[in-house]
Amino acid sequence: MTTDVAPSTTVVLGRRRRPIVKVGSIVGMVLLVLAAVFALGPLLWTLTTSLRTPAEAFTNPPQWIPTSPDFSNYAAVFNQIPIGQFFLNSVVVTVLIVVGQTITCTLSGYAFAMVSFPGKNTIFGIFLATMMVPLQTIIIPVFVIVKTMGISDSLASLIIPALGSAFGTFLMRQYFMQMPRELGEAARIDGASQWGVFRHVYARMASPAIATLAILNFSGFWAEFYRPLIFIQSQSNFTLPLGLVGLQGNLGTGSISVVLAGVILAMIPSVLLFIFAQRYFIEGVTAGSFR
Repeated sequence: MTTDVAPSTTVVLGRRRRPIVKVGSIVGMVLLVLAAVFALGPLLWTLTTSLRTPAEAFTNPPQWIPTSPDFSNYAAVFNQIPIGQFFLNSVVVTVLIVVGQTITCTLSGYAFAMVSFPGKNTIFGIFLATMMVPLQTIIIPVFVIVKTMGISDSLASLIIPALGSAFGTFLMRQYFMQMPRELGEAARIDGASQWGVFRHVYARMASPAIATLAILNFSGFWAEFYRPLIFIQSQSNFTLPLGLVGLQGNLGTGSISVVLAGVILAMIPSVLLFIFAQRYFIEGVTAGSFR
């Protein structure tokens, strides 16, 4: 009688391989950390200096973390300037410009991308050419037009000239050009008008790009200083960046800590907007990167 004996299995326990860390990953991480330090360093210094007394503001080496934070600098901002009025003016100007540019740039971007009309490429090339013209070179003609319209020294002088944007038109056009034209053709076969195709099909698909345009416009016009400096003379119409100049005092004798406290207060809306809307911003920026 033959008995089959199963061959014995030998289990070899090998050592677990350690993950190999690439040198490129380490270098990339170090560069990102350094970039973050350089980017956040000035912001941290602004925040900590706003919590110090003027005598401690210029200590050498700088004291990054104040031992006894002084919050009276923020109260001094409200006592020295009507920051509430400046804040309201900035909200009105920025919100109306953002809404206006979102509407005009979305419509013009769709027209340049999806609608055929004579001279489209030539007109779009002229639009792009205006992006290479600095604002400083055209500020005098714009000021003359604003004065002729009778809206100088008013919030309208800041809003009306900024309702259109070549960059916004370019951004929306590039986004619309990535969308399939078959969707619009199918909607037109079903009886939709050109406006209906735009409103019900393409505008909804372009929400990430619209959100990106709105965020960029809000950040840019909220912190705008040059145009208000030229167009606005009455203190009651000052926007927040222009009004903060009053914290410097006569011949720059004001407290640097109070000035930076005002800067921190002015930064809060932009920071909050980016925190809550960064998902839409990233979607709009990375759209079309992967197919």
